[in-house]
Amino acid sequence: MPRPRFDGGRLVLIVDVSPWLRSDAPCSAERLFCHVYGRAKTASRFIPGWPYSFVAVLEPGATSWTAILDAVRLGPVDDATAVTEADLRGVVERLIAVGQWQAGDPDIVIVSDAGYDVTRLAWVLRDLPVELVGRVRSDRVMRLPKLPRVYDPKGGRPPKRARNSASPTRRRGPSPRSPRSPQPPTTARPRRRHGIGSPPDSDRRPKTPASAARANAR
Repeated sequence: MPRPRFDGGRLVLIVDVSPWLRSDAPCSAERLFCHVYGRAKTASRFIPGWPYSFVAVLEPGATSWTAILDAVRLGPVDDATAVTEADLRGVVERLIAVGQWQAGDPDIVIVSDAGYDVTRLAWVLRDLPVELVGRVRSDRVMRLPKLPRVYDPKGGRPPKRARNSASPTRRRGPSPRSPRSPQPPTTARPRRRHGIGSPPDSDRRPKTPASAARANAR
């Protein structure tokens, strides 16, 4: 059965963990406390259940339909990254064996959430035709250092817990700004006879008769 594909015939897989909550089964073995959202008004909760790691195929377009390819239950002593690596390797090898991916096709894209160690997964799956895309954690700060408050009185969002991180694949930005003296505003485009105009200083502005009389009275 053919799998959904994106533009160019590329397969896109997603890996995630979904809990099967069983708070009413006190005698069930190997249950874990699953971190869930949306079941309390002000905070998340920990509910006993079994977490399942699954691999699914994404469909293009504005749809939420997915095709589940495999699911593995996580035990109390299982390493989530090791289980995910074995699950992804088995799914990709089966897709190649049944002809869903052939030589010359685009690499299979695997999308993961911020909780996965994408760097480790990319290393252990380097022998497979896959590309991993992971979401960056919210506490990663990839920007220039925050300016001192004397130069930036409006402030800004400081880093939470992480230091400034530089992406090796992106071009580095400019050096941190230094305080500059305010420049007079200029016109948007140069004039044919007068060039780029700027407002004159207040001391050099032509004085009206009323302003001249006030200056002489002083």
